[in-house]
Amino acid sequence: MAFEAKNFLKTQTERPGVYQMFDAQSDILYIGKAKNLKNRLSNYFHGSGLSSKTQALVKRIASIDVTVTETETEALLLEHNLIKENRPPFNIILRDDKSYPYIFLSDKDTWPRLSFHRGKKKYRGRYFGPFPSSQAVRDSMSFLQKTFRVRQCDDVFFKNRSRPCLQFQIMRCTAPCVGFVTKEDYAIDVEFTQLYLDGKADKVLRELECQMEAASEKLDYESAAKKRDQISAMRQIQTDQVIEKGNSNIDVIAAVMRSGDACVHILFVRQGRITGSRSYYPKVPLADEVSEMLEEYLPQMYLGGSGKPDVPKEIFINVSITSKVALENAIYERIGRVVKIREAVRGVRAKWLKLAERTAEQNLAADQSSKATLEKRFASLRDTLGLDSIPQRIECFDISHSSGEAAVASCVVFDNTGALKSDYRRFNILDVNPGDDYAAMRQAVTRRYKRLSNGEGKLPDLLLIDGGKGQIGVVNQVLIELAIVGVVIVGVAKGVTRKSCLETLIICGDPHRTISSPQAGALSLIDQIRDEAHRFAVTGHKQRRDRKRRSSHLEGIPGVGPTRRRELLKHFGGSKEVTKASITDLMRVPNINRTVAEAIHSALYNE
Repeated sequence: MAFEAKNFLKTQTERPGVYQMFDAQSDILYIGKAKNLKNRLSNYFHGSGLSSKTQALVKRIASIDVTVTETETEALLLEHNLIKENRPPFNIILRDDKSYPYIFLSDKDTWPRLSFHRGKKKYRGRYFGPFPSSQAVRDSMSFLQKTFRVRQCDDVFFKNRSRPCLQFQIMRCTAPCVGFVTKEDYAIDVEFTQLYLDGKADKVLRELECQMEAASEKLDYESAAKKRDQISAMRQIQTDQVIEKGNSNIDVIAAVMRSGDACVHILFVRQGRITGSRSYYPKVPLADEVSEMLEEYLPQMYLGGSGKPDVPKEIFINVSITSKVALENAIYERIGRVVKIREAVRGVRAKWLKLAERTAEQNLAADQSSKATLEKRFASLRDTLGLDSIPQRIECFDISHSSGEAAVASCVVFDNTGALKSDYRRFNILDVNPGDDYAAMRQAVTRRYKRLSNGEGKLPDLLLIDGGKGQIGVVNQVLIELAIVGVVIVGVAKGVTRKSCLETLIICGDPHRTISSPQAGALSLIDQIRDEAHRFAVTGHKQRRDRKRRSSHLEGIPGVGPTRRRELLKHFGGSKEVTKASITDLMRVPNINRTVAEAIHSALYNE
């Protein structure tokens, strides 16, 4: 029985809240929050404009439960808790933050211990982090062990020592287990360790400098030397690692989407330096835009932890989100302090954000090009197009120009191992009317396959064209003229909204066959190939356009070399004035006779 959306929407409120969608078996499908429940839910039941993923969700809806809240912030918190508890299939599910490692400093006894920690925070003490990897934790602990010499041994080992262990011998512990250090001195080492992990390295340095001077005045040169070594070690690590002045604790988050896949890359900045990074590849069943994906992703990232160390002071993101204020309020209610979310940053912080975004793009491309993923997509493409076998070679054409100027066609090649960049080709389109994409496509395909029809190179099994029936008709005619057979031609026509993953496939034939809802894997592969063809064409077009705009009208005129060009420009003050000059005016320029002047005038006038 179909869901009665019309009657259901009549009863809905315009207040904020959370909605839960269920299928016919009462299994939960999706959980969402809204600032205006009626408006948000109405969007799911429009007659057109929905993505194929949203349509698939709507078809399965049997009932919807709504919970009204006082504010959007309350709705965000409730949504997060429900998603974490129910894990609906159409929501983005983030891995639990227990996978992050921490540095743990105990406070239950006289001799606190510094240790590596992963898992639930069930012990009394301070947890510092999260760190992106276990190696980042061990690097930090190694520095702290050499600098402040706080014990890192297990409690059982510590309690059963009768003489110092090797760590004391190599100057990485003060041997509190056998009383080689006083409680007061050990407490100072613990305090310095805690201050450093809190991002207050400058305060530690100032205190160490004061202690070194005091020890020197008392002629206690051994203690002064120890303080000097600690200061030197801290100065060195600051020189090596600090990227921004200050003690910033920031998460830099960049998200990218392409062909229905997504990557979120996080840079962890602690005490003003990047301690590491991590990439996630969330499934995005409903999100069509990067901002929509971050709307779902960020609450799960920052509302799951229970302690202040889990959330930095600032969060940088590469796109703006509509629920930024609500999320900031929700984090404040959860951890009791203000956390700012920013998308407009400058200076070094902007470079961090660009670095994270570039890394996300590279990692997503690598993930999409992985062999296992490609094999599945090629199989999906075979099934979608109804081919007898998996295509071994795919070529795709695209045209790029600026209002007809400097048109360039690209041809990119893929096989089941990914892009074959050595086989890529560009074609500068010549002697066609500006903006005539059909003529440009005809020229590019003709030039590409004229040589291949003579046995030079390889013919593709599948030929993708970024366009509809007009474009594939032109391409089919060229292949017929070149007597090329056995190549399947597929046009990729954009939908009404021109969004990725909403395209229609048109298979050339008599008549043409149209596939309006391709399999996700097939469409993802096609989008990836088409986007690569577009990128390659745009790059070539920009290069050709820039070369043309940098070149002089005087280049290529017989008898006019660099010296005469320089004299002409010097005499008239610019190439524009040269084009206005008569033959008589041109002859007044040194070293320009009538023959050369007539050649210049003729060339410029005929342009």
